[in-house]
Amino acid sequence: MIAWRAYGPAEAPGIEEDGIKVFGKVVGTTLAESLRAHLNSINANDYFALLAYIEMNPPHEAALEAIRKQVRDSKRVATCLGSGPRFLHSTGQAYKGGPNSGVFLQITADDAHDLAIPEQKYTFGIVKAAQARGDLAVLRERGRRALRIHLGADVDSGLKKLAAAMERGLQ
Repeated sequence: MIAWRAYGPAEAPGIEEDGIKVFGKVVGTTLAESLRAHLNSINANDYFALLAYIEMNPPHEAALEAIRKQVRDSKRVATCLGSGPRFLHSTGQAYKGGPNSGVFLQITADDAHDLAIPEQKYTFGIVKAAQARGDLAVLRERGRRALRIHLGADVDSGLKKLAAAMERGLQ
């Protein structure tokens, strides 16, 4: 399990609810309220992007696709799901350099199994965490509407909680 503090200064979550932490411009006192405020920033001609820095196995991808479709159907906007850090070299560049029409929800989690990098003091998980935090920092520096949800160690449970909060946030 990696420590997300391994890269840069420790972040303080704006909200911590049932093992899920919310980072960024947090509005409200619950996960659902924060998601509602974030999703309500979506305007006509905007799009919503889920930026997932979690293991993309079939159950995780299905859970994220369901969340993506919830937002698409509720807000009637284009949506996409990117698997990080892979998307950084393609669509990730458009997110940061294109028009300010994206609303981003970055999803992170603790890695259950991390791998050491030979002859280095850091692991692949630490590199991934650094890429996620760096990507979010650039989005924020460019004035993008971006929020990070950290699911903790139990990704399956975290995704279920996120989906339920998203449903409440979209009402």
